[in-house]
Amino acid sequence: MDFTATVILAGLISALLWLFSVKNSRKYRLPPGPTALPLIGNLPQLDKQAPFKSFLKFSETYGPVLTVYLGWQRTVVLVGYDAVKEALVDQADDLTGRGPLPFLLKATKGYGLGIGNGERWRQLRRFTLTTLRDFGMGRRGMEEWIQEESEHMKDRIGTFKATPFDPALLLSRTVSNVICCLVFGQRFSYEDKQFLRLLNILSEIIKFGSSPLGQMYNIFPWIMERLPGHQHIVFAQIEEVRGFIEMKIQEHNETLDPSSPRDFIDCFLIRMNQEKHVATTEFHYDNLVSTVMNLFLAGTETTSSTIRYALSVLIKYPDIQEKMQQEIDSVIGRGRCPNMEDRKSLPFTDAVIHEVQRFLDIVPFSVPHCALQDISFRGYTIPKDTVILPLLHSVLKDEKQWATPWSFNPQHFLDQNGNFKKNPAFLPFAAGKRACIGESLARMELFIFIVSLLQHFTVSCTEGPDSINLIPEYSSFANMPRRYQIIATPR
Repeated sequence: MDFTATVILAGLISALLWLFSVKNSRKYRLPPGPTALPLIGNLPQLDKQAPFKSFLKFSETYGPVLTVYLGWQRTVVLVGYDAVKEALVDQADDLTGRGPLPFLLKATKGYGLGIGNGERWRQLRRFTLTTLRDFGMGRRGMEEWIQEESEHMKDRIGTFKATPFDPALLLSRTVSNVICCLVFGQRFSYEDKQFLRLLNILSEIIKFGSSPLGQMYNIFPWIMERLPGHQHIVFAQIEEVRGFIEMKIQEHNETLDPSSPRDFIDCFLIRMNQEKHVATTEFHYDNLVSTVMNLFLAGTETTSSTIRYALSVLIKYPDIQEKMQQEIDSVIGRGRCPNMEDRKSLPFTDAVIHEVQRFLDIVPFSVPHCALQDISFRGYTIPKDTVILPLLHSVLKDEKQWATPWSFNPQHFLDQNGNFKKNPAFLPFAAGKRACIGESLARMELFIFIVSLLQHFTVSCTEGPDSINLIPEYSSFANMPRRYQIIATPR
């Protein structure tokens, strides 16, 4: 069958699916939403550069729970803190389903923790949380790893001798080495060419997922698979990452000591061996490869991008940087590494780090959820297989929850006495049973790395504070900060 015939057939099948979906939806009391067109749904009405802005606009007309069609995929969008919290926390059991993102499905071959549902998700999440905690996630052992890595980062920054450099790859190496210690049982040299190659690929994956082309792949995968384009290069790169992970698993298998596991891979291999005769086990090779891929990607890009964004904020607002340094000097000085206990005594610094996360809003859609069965929510019925988007962007910028949601303002996290205060609408890691599994690790990394940087360096750029644009370069699946050459002047 030639290409044209394939596209026509795909179009006819999609039209039939659309008609079936529309007919089927009349059986339910769906949330309201804008009128959708056959096949393409509401896509023409979306801002291609930042689609979540369109959802906010729709909610002004249709309310905080609305139905849109991304292509022929029915999608319910939850807007604002109240709706998102009610869904993810109050109805947490109903919202454990993960949406079938075609890009992630292909990248992971449908396996692993990130895309898993049902028993697969339950077994892998319980095991992953327990194992990462056993190796120190959120505890003193992990803190020491991060402190050690912060020394490597500080030494490398010192080699630039106050000349401009792009911090993106350096921060990726720094952050990734922490998750590599957990998963692979080793850190990599900053000069390791294979490590650098993998980090460049991870950056490309996130960039592609947040580009219009990546959005199109998730909406029309069957067409995008048959068209030439950058998507095929990205999937070839993903196979390169998979090959590296498979090589590491093989090395672990050959040197495994079941009585003394070294890291996550060892623990998984031991569990695989223990359950090799259990028919219902999810501890098998495919789930191991894809779960390690999930951890490697998620444990590198989001945190390193947040730190990079923090540096841009500090360059743009030198008065904030100076106030943080004064606070850090008075509490820690410059003679020792910061630790998590220091956070209680650094309320302004802690507030700035929280505000960086709120303002960047790194995953504006969260990772899509999915209705695994019909769900009742606020008097509506969300039918089985509907994708559900808890719009974290609308929570972190909710005008009812934040005094100045569209401005960078550390006072959002400080009371009138200058003490740190929590805000329930601070949900950059999402909430509920599918919240980010590495939240405690990310919080620890952000605090120790940023404080360590400010202990020893003042950051600036050649063009001055006004040259910094805090609007992300890419905005879709992730908000990716713009890249700048920075100057780190030793203090």
